[in-house]
Amino acid sequence: MCDTGDQQTTAAVLVKEPAATIVETLKDVTSYEGEDAVFECRLSRATTQDAQWFLGDVPLQSNEMNEIGVQGTRHTLILRKVTLEDCGPISFKVGQHTSAA
Repeated sequence: MCDTGDQQTTAAVLVKEPAATIVETLKDVTSYEGEDAVFECRLSRATTQDAQWFLGDVPLQSNEMNEIGVQGTRHTLILRKVTLEDCGPISFKVGQHTSAA
């Protein structure tokens, strides 16, 4: 704001977060039934953008069967005690970017 006493003007600054990109893609995992399957993806920067894991077309949430973690630029998914029904494509999406295994 600029105020000269009898006149005043204001402006605003808008700062946008640069989009994160995927710099380390997902790799295929083979596990025996009853074991955990661990997937990892690294981004170009830590971000507040929404990141989402999918099994097929189903979005995954952290619960007793799926552990989703974030440490800086590293995003991990652990599928606990996998079964044959867990076979299928895993994907990770952030912004416009996707990686699959």
